[in-house]
Amino acid sequence: MNEFTIIFLFFLILGTILQIWLARRQCIMVRTHQGIVPTAFADTITLADHQLAATYTIAKTRFGQKMLIVDAIIVILWTLGGGLEYLDQAWRSLEWPPLWTGVVVMMSMMIISSILELPAQFYSTFHIEAKFGFNRTTLALFIMDLIKLLSLTLVLGIPLILLVLWLMTHAGQYWWAYVWLVWMGFSLLLMWAYPTLIAPWFNQFKPLEHPQLQQRIEALLQRNGFISRGILVMDGSKRSGHGNAYFTGLGNHKQIVFFDTLLAHLNEEEVEAVLAHEVGHFKRKHVQTRILLMAGMSLAGLAILGWLMEMEWFYHGLGVNTPSTYLALLLFMIIIPIFTFFLAPLLAWASRRHEFEADDFAAQQAKPVALVQALVKLYKDNASTLTPDPWYSAFHDSHPSAPVRVAHILEKFT
Repeated sequence: MNEFTIIFLFFLILGTILQIWLARRQCIMVRTHQGIVPTAFADTITLADHQLAATYTIAKTRFGQKMLIVDAIIVILWTLGGGLEYLDQAWRSLEWPPLWTGVVVMMSMMIISSILELPAQFYSTFHIEAKFGFNRTTLALFIMDLIKLLSLTLVLGIPLILLVLWLMTHAGQYWWAYVWLVWMGFSLLLMWAYPTLIAPWFNQFKPLEHPQLQQRIEALLQRNGFISRGILVMDGSKRSGHGNAYFTGLGNHKQIVFFDTLLAHLNEEEVEAVLAHEVGHFKRKHVQTRILLMAGMSLAGLAILGWLMEMEWFYHGLGVNTPSTYLALLLFMIIIPIFTFFLAPLLAWASRRHEFEADDFAAQQAKPVALVQALVKLYKDNASTLTPDPWYSAFHDSHPSAPVRVAHILEKFT
């Protein structure tokens, strides 16, 4: 056991304990306030709905607590437990070329990890979500989604890994800069291609068939210079009762997408307000900001990896005896979330700030009251708790809590 092993275990244990403590605080806070609807929502949320959201939140949070321990054990098994070392030696015994050995080691590790996650996905979908009336996914659809995801992983992942590993081996001292360019290009390509090439493989998208609503939406988009290739309705109800709306794509390739579950519960003014919020992200350049943040963090991460992969203590400290470029990449992918978790409050704060800015924009483009009504319906329909723990939210919530968000709109625009 070297010093890096101690550092790795320290952050893994500290992060796991901290997350379990935060989850416990969340459960206590939600349970304590489940008997009374917050005053601001007393006229719009029934006590029964409030208690349903509390029970749902506690069930998900408690399950998440258990999975934190399972995930920590799996990380240790892959690293100090010798899992990666055993997998690597098994493939090395076939004496394939190093490049292809790296590809199959990485792909097999990812597939094994996905298999290990299946029981949790199954339980979450067919027990928790089903228990609270949200799951619409059939077993056949669940399996078909897994097959499609595996196919996409193989089709997209193998060429990407091949190129990355080749660059790591042949591009010299600053290989990480070339890999970063490849990664950013790949990410932007996926964002561009997702609306027309990937998303339709999983869901059906139909044009919005509501002339008055479409006219209202097109007027909103036109006055804000938002170019869209279409306003579509997605069959989200095929898998879940949760509702949402988003825009996807890049440049002139963007599409507006509404879940059919959302349109079933909101009126025209409320739909316009929800879309205005999404347009607000576009107008305030939040998408560009997030892309730049992702670019900066990935570049820094790859530069750190470029340094670490030259250090034997990095491999030995994580249970690997035979250093290689692909194992350096795999080890880094495994441990980086352990260290970056402590940046979560900062990243969540930035995300919540963007949500406030998008709400402000929406309240100026649509009726503030309609925006509040839409948000309340979304919180209700998705069984989102109205009383989250502040510390838990600081680490985990990318959106402001309902009371804070609604109060902000009402105080500023009414």
